[in-house]
Amino acid sequence: MPKAFTPKVITANALLEGDAVWLTDDDRWSRDIAEAELLTDEAHAELRLLEASARQSEIAGAYLADAQEGEAGPEPVHFREAFRTRGPSNYPHGKQTRA
Repeated sequence: MPKAFTPKVITANALLEGDAVWLTDDDRWSRDIAEAELLTDEAHAELRLLEASARQSEIAGAYLADAQEGEAGPEPVHFREAFRTRGPSNYPHGKQTRA
């Protein structure tokens, strides 16, 4: 029996800044995962990923990441994605110092 589809968000890195970004339902790239479109249908998720991957002038490395519905919007399920929401970790300033 096939495994049930886990809800997903589309994430990538902003091409110029390198920040983690998430695709919203109105086709914007947001630096806030809570604004991301939560995809609950596998076929729709694959289609949205194809569309996002074609936007190579804006982002690099788009992929589907497991997510769950939270109080304020989608939330990451895995550590890697939770870590990415806090921004670059190789600087002694910025988002990581505020976590």
